Amino acid sequence: MTVTKMTPAQLERFTARLLAERADAEARHVEFDDAMTEVRAARAGANADDEHDPEGPTMTQEWSQRTAVLADVDGELADIDRALARIADGTYGVCARCGKRIAVGRLDARPTATLCIDCARLAR
Repeated sequence: MTVTKMTPAQLERFTARLLAERADAEARHVEFDDAMTEVRAARAGANADDEHDPEGPTMTQEWSQRTAVLADVDGELADIDRALARIADGTYGVCARCGKRIAVGRLDARPTATLCIDCARLAR
């Protein structure tokens, strides 16, 4: 099956969008990494037993939440980098499962998509 290639203008638009999303994700990563540094410092302090503090979340809760957010951002960055690599190698917008073109509307909604909508439904 022949897949119609995306136009240069479409590829340029998706590249710009992915780079903007990457910059946003990097900024969030720095913000939460700085927050993790603060939690690490607090845990290492003399008053590390906060489990009985009725005034707010415990350091364990803070650690868990921030670790989860960092993992999500790391995953987002990896997805964006893979999408940018697909643009570079000419496979962006091609379904990884069936080889058909991924609709531009789907890529507008989810620019890191690797599956066409039909294959994504099957993958659920």
